[in-house]
Amino acid sequence: MQDAKNNVLSQQTARSAPRRTFVAAATMFRMFAATFLLLTGSVAFADNDAVQKEVIAATAAWAEAFNARDAQRIAAHYADDAVFWGTISPTLRTTPLEVLEYFTNSTTKRPNLRIAIGEQHVRVYGDTAINSGYYTSRNSQDGQEIITPMRFTFVFHRRTGRWLIVAHHSSRMPAP
Repeated sequence: MQDAKNNVLSQQTARSAPRRTFVAAATMFRMFAATFLLLTGSVAFADNDAVQKEVIAATAAWAEAFNARDAQRIAAHYADDAVFWGTISPTLRTTPLEVLEYFTNSTTKRPNLRIAIGEQHVRVYGDTAINSGYYTSRNSQDGQEIITPMRFTFVFHRRTGRWLIVAHHSSRMPAP
């Protein structure tokens, strides 16, 4: 009788051993995966901060070109397939020539226009980043300074190591 009990126990133990091994392996895998995600996540966050700074620098470079009132320099910040809704244009610009024409008209008609970038909010998705925020435009017209609060969204895409604008929308800030 004792031998029969021992035999049943040893069969149960033999059957449950693979399950225990599987459970232990699955637990180890989960622990490894969690550790990996934590470690790579912290690296990704550090990289994300660096990339956000790159996008802010690309936005500042665009603003610098804009304030220099150099249409060629401004247009150089846009990818060939960029789409652009200009502040004073009823037309969606979808070619490099149309983007250049917009800024050529803008720099000619408003040579004293300058902008100052304010708050920005950058989100990064791999080689694509979105920067939304506001800027203040200042323009002298008839001896009077006109200050206009504006809002913007730039979508950047990193191409050959450079952040280029692939979509841009700017508009006047609505009155509160």
